[in-house]
Amino acid sequence: MTPAELTHWNTTLRTKSPLEIMQWAIAQAAGRAVVSTNFRPYEAAILHLAVQAQPNIPILWVDHGYNRPATYQHAEALRALLGLNLQTYLPRLSAAHRDALYGPIPTLADEAGLKLFSTQMKLEPFQRGLRALAPTVWLTALRRTQNTQRASLDLLSLDTNFGVLKVSPWFYATDADLEAYLAKYRLPNEWDYFDPAKADEKRECGLHAAWGKPADSA
Repeated sequence: MTPAELTHWNTTLRTKSPLEIMQWAIAQAAGRAVVSTNFRPYEAAILHLAVQAQPNIPILWVDHGYNRPATYQHAEALRALLGLNLQTYLPRLSAAHRDALYGPIPTLADEAGLKLFSTQMKLEPFQRGLRALAPTVWLTALRRTQNTQRASLDLLSLDTNFGVLKVSPWFYATDADLEAYLAKYRLPNEWDYFDPAKADEKRECGLHAAWGKPADSA
């Protein structure tokens, strides 16, 4: 997609509903769309949209092994409720193995340690999953209010790390919009989520940042 086409579709789709954006994106993919999830708060909204548009769409989940019990329970509840075609990818190291070799999860004071953690426990399995699923369209739950990096994106963006069209149907949604959507469809939410690869909600883990580019294409 050219920059001019990207601008055109971002303008055109801005007036469409999240479901219409999801349907448009899946139509562009010609059978090669994938949705990523981490089962954080409000993820049920993107997953519900996805299975309405394509019931068997692959749902890519990196289980880094550090999720809290509530998140695992939430993942299983949504898998059963929505009939998710969940494609789970694990790191090469288990959480216990990594901790034994490298120590506790790094803090915000250790940026190099956090990037290594992200690379080992999140980026590598995600990149492996994306290679296996080979999508042309990657659907995400990104929203502009989440951090300054994401605010610079739009409904559609070209992801140069992975060479795919990234589409975020809920990009302009507020928390109130998502609360209303979950209530309307009686979808569960999960508030005990923690992402150890971020250490802070305003920091990127690498999936949506330039430094997360796959090593074999750097």
